[in-house]
Amino acid sequence: NRQWLYFDRYWNNCVYQMSKLFPTTSAENLVICINQGARATDGFIALMTNQIADLHFNGDSQCFPRFIYNTTDNSKKEEPDLFKSTEENSETAASGDFIKEDAITDEALEHFQEAYPENTISKDDLFYYIYGILHSPDYRTKYANNLSKELPRIPRVATFEQFKAFSEAGRKLADLHVNFEKQPRYSGVNIQMKPSASFHVTQMKWGKIKGKTGNAAKDKTRLIYNSDITIENIPLGTQEYVVNKKSALDWIVERCCVKVDKDSGIVNDFNKYGEEMGDSTYPYDLFLKVITVSVETMKIVKNLPALEIHPLDIEGD
Repeated sequence: NRQWLYFDRYWNNCVYQMSKLFPTTSAENLVICINQGARATDGFIALMTNQIADLHFNGDSQCFPRFIYNTTDNSKKEEPDLFKSTEENSETAASGDFIKEDAITDEALEHFQEAYPENTISKDDLFYYIYGILHSPDYRTKYANNLSKELPRIPRVATFEQFKAFSEAGRKLADLHVNFEKQPRYSGVNIQMKPSASFHVTQMKWGKIKGKTGNAAKDKTRLIYNSDITIENIPLGTQEYVVNKKSALDWIVERCCVKVDKDSGIVNDFNKYGEEMGDSTYPYDLFLKVITVSVETMKIVKNLPALEIHPLDIEGD
């Protein structure tokens, strides 16, 4: 879910290299975030975003961008003026003082083009291919040991047709994950809603299975949204789409709530975000849209080609 961020070194403990990925609010970029050094018990996950990602957005996130923004003055070694003052930030953004450069090198593109000499691929094709490969169950299983210790290495697949299939799948996955708020509500559920129902949410809860306790008692085909709304017939397959140790839906149920910080007394009310957007149904819509994201993601993942390595990469594989 999205949250407002005041991005400035004075306020943020660690900003890392985010100033080169999103130097201004209008800077466009796509970033593949992996949970670096994922333990076998956690599983390797890749997730894409088009905005600044929290360190724990996806495990301990390591970000791989489509583009990098550098200052026009290459002699500047310090961080961009974005971090110096609000006035300077505005001037820098207005003057267009950043150069948008490909994060994928020409050498990387040539490396993959070498495997498919009769076909032309672009850097966008390669970027989405990487995202597709990182979702491959075969890839995650075959290289599970490596992925728990080092950054992912991206193999070249056996044929251009397979490359194209992974790239097209990666492009579809990117649209689902980056534009999750724009996906349609999942229509296959049953909604029990009282007349004049409120969409205000305090804490969503899963239904309960009689005779069971703990997590086993949670009926994840049924959600009690609030006292006015219950959502039933949720596909159990949605639980297969796991991000950072939990299903995407479990994250929605946990985080879309009203919570009071014990130390400060500050109230974190998820409903406020929707109200600021002029949409009081936002939490309700978000849950139904993330069902769509989960269902469609697993359809794409299950239809990925088997992982076959190109002869050029087999030696030393």
